[in-house]
Amino acid sequence: MEAKNPDSKRKALHLILLFGLVSLFGDIIYEGARSVNGPYLKVLGANALTVGLIAGLGEFMGYGIRLLSGYFSDKTKSYWFFTIAGYSLLISVPLLALTGFWKMAALLMVMERIGKAIRSPAKDTILSQATKQVGTGFGFGLNEAMDQIGAIVGPLLFTVAFLGTAQAEKGLRDYQAGYHLLWLPFFFLMACVLFAYWKTPDPEALETSVTRNESEKLPKIFWLYTAFSFFATAGFVSFVLMAYHFKSKHVLSDAQIPLFYAVAMAVDGGAALVIGKLYDRMKEKQKHEWAGIGTLLMIPTLSLVIPFLCFTTTPWIAIVSIVLWGIVMAGHETIMKSTIADITPLKKRGTGYGILNVAYGLAMLVGGVVMGYLYDRSLPTLMIGVAALELLSLPFFFAMKREVAKTAIW
Repeated sequence: MEAKNPDSKRKALHLILLFGLVSLFGDIIYEGARSVNGPYLKVLGANALTVGLIAGLGEFMGYGIRLLSGYFSDKTKSYWFFTIAGYSLLISVPLLALTGFWKMAALLMVMERIGKAIRSPAKDTILSQATKQVGTGFGFGLNEAMDQIGAIVGPLLFTVAFLGTAQAEKGLRDYQAGYHLLWLPFFFLMACVLFAYWKTPDPEALETSVTRNESEKLPKIFWLYTAFSFFATAGFVSFVLMAYHFKSKHVLSDAQIPLFYAVAMAVDGGAALVIGKLYDRMKEKQKHEWAGIGTLLMIPTLSLVIPFLCFTTTPWIAIVSIVLWGIVMAGHETIMKSTIADITPLKKRGTGYGILNVAYGLAMLVGGVVMGYLYDRSLPTLMIGVAALELLSLPFFFAMKREVAKTAIW
């Protein structure tokens, strides 16, 4: 392994911080909107089936397109083009303030998800190149911590907008006032991403100054990792289902649910930094670039526990489950992205992120449908099902550990 250049390390840290700001402003925009998109569609006249269809279509396209965008970003090496183009589509969110009927709003909401699909593999590839200078775990952890600040601020903007009106039942103008608040973070976001491009037009140089990938094929450990991620994610209970339970069983009040969601986001941000540093430390201790995957074990372990705690009628136990949920989310956003950066060759990294995201999206769809079906029929069966899915991920985890043991990279 070559010595790290101090100038390259400083340049990489600047790029990571700029992308952290981009993520922060991006989360203010789309997490803020996602917290009210459902009620807004209802105000515009859409029924529950339509709302579910729009949400499902958006998520499907948001993950499915990543396979194509990842492949073509690798093929063309136009990582910045895909990143900037994807972020520019976030303009669809403040444009919701100008809509007056649900079909146009639905189109804009789906456009936002498509934009995320276009930019994600390319953005993660650029970020992975910078993190090679400072530690992939720390780099992605820092990005996630800044990201979560936006995830907390975004919904609060709508709270501020709603507090400005006296009536309890919010109408069209109240929601549009909230969406109008998102124009400013959109302009800040685009300024940051364009400045990042201007400062570092060739981020690949940051990685090649540290290490050299000899293979151009996705290794066996990548496919083991994808299988592990699928089962670990399929068994991860969504906050939507948790919140549904809290409300339907009167575990937490309507006001407490979003408050504790914000708590989960704060836990996510703090845990991401700790988990990221632990990931890097394992690599350094074992002197192996793949050794950080040992931290992945915390994802199925904690995910298995969550349903036994969250589907309760005792508030303090429910709050514990929310905290654990935030820690697992930090693992998903930090370790999983860091691992792809370390186990894939540079020329195939966009493709790697694309494949992982498709597997991740499919796992969320399968897990969400199965858990939603079982929730109304048998909570014990749901818990056993989650445990089974998480246990199915373990053989792939230990197979990855064996790959690390027999492979020397550093």
